[in-house]
Amino acid sequence: MTNTNNKGSFGSFFMFLTRYQLLIIYTCTILTLCTLYAVQPIQPLFEKEFALSRFEAVIFTTVIMLPLGFAPIVYGYVLETLSSKLFLRNAVLILGVLELLFAYSDTYAALLGIRALQGVLIPAVLTSLMSYISFITPKERVQQAIGYYIAATILGGFIGRLLSGTLSDLFGWRLFFILLGIALIAMYGCLHYVGEEVKVDFVKPKLSQIVDVLKQKSFLNIYMMMFFIFFVFQALLNFIPFQLKQLSSAMGYGKVGMMYAGYIIGFIVSIRILWLIKRLGGETKTIMIGIVIFALGLQIFHIGDYTVMFAGMFVFCAGFFIIHSVASGLISKLAHEKRAISNGLYLSFYYAGGTIGTFAPGVFYAYLGWHAFIGLLTCIAFATLWFAYALQKGV
Repeated sequence: MTNTNNKGSFGSFFMFLTRYQLLIIYTCTILTLCTLYAVQPIQPLFEKEFALSRFEAVIFTTVIMLPLGFAPIVYGYVLETLSSKLFLRNAVLILGVLELLFAYSDTYAALLGIRALQGVLIPAVLTSLMSYISFITPKERVQQAIGYYIAATILGGFIGRLLSGTLSDLFGWRLFFILLGIALIAMYGCLHYVGEEVKVDFVKPKLSQIVDVLKQKSFLNIYMMMFFIFFVFQALLNFIPFQLKQLSSAMGYGKVGMMYAGYIIGFIVSIRILWLIKRLGGETKTIMIGIVIFALGLQIFHIGDYTVMFAGMFVFCAGFFIIHSVASGLISKLAHEKRAISNGLYLSFYYAGGTIGTFAPGVFYAYLGWHAFIGLLTCIAFATLWFAYALQKGV
């Protein structure tokens, strides 16, 4: 009887410890995504305060996203000899210190340099956090735990944008980055209580393996499709703050940050994606329908009204998360023994497209205006149907 009670008590303690550690990891994930996207809605503020060109202002998002494109391919070689727990804690600590330096910097070069350094750390931090989730969670609950991790990334992206905008209106832009820096430094202490050493899942592919994967048309079609889909997604998200300020120069940055509320529809989509696939007749048909929703959602942004654009963001983001959720799952389904390399290449194409999208379409916006900008993104979005159609024929 006593032994049974002891086992029950031990099991309860283990579950409590696991949940406690997961809470730390999810909180760290949210803060890391805040770091990645917090500057986005207030880029027009930096443009005005530091007398920047539009291009210089949007680069704040570009430089921090740039390492995400090559991280899945090269980080396995760079970080394989480092202690996973020591690296994770120190990387989070450095992110926090850099956030404080960002808050107290007064030159564009310093601000941009800090963002670039953070961009180098963020991919490794996120990969380490995912590895810890897989390590400390019982096998039967890993998929659910990773689902919560994805939800945390969505929540972090929205919270960072909303709070940076709102606090910039109330107290100036620096306070949010001070608070975020303090929170990350506190997280350094919290991570001391997370597990022991784990094997971080960095990919170390050979060139021949990469070529083998790219030779498979199904994979290449998915990669190219997601390159352009995330290109369009980040283009709209990175330039819409400038258009909102164009519509009303008196509009607060909190209201600009709230525009990203549609982002959180990713929660619902990710939870219900299997149901959607069954209802819509398979993965490729679901992707095609997602692309149509994505492209049609873009058309709503032709209407120069905040409320209409706010509603349009939900449609646009719903389309995006349908495509992304299905495509990422399909890669894992098709990959078999080359799953790590296939997923790594997926992330590389995905983030490379998003990085270029944060600045390249700005030429259309600057010289031809908002409607031409939306027109360009619409053409690219509809063009991705070709990759989806080719994927359907291949699969």
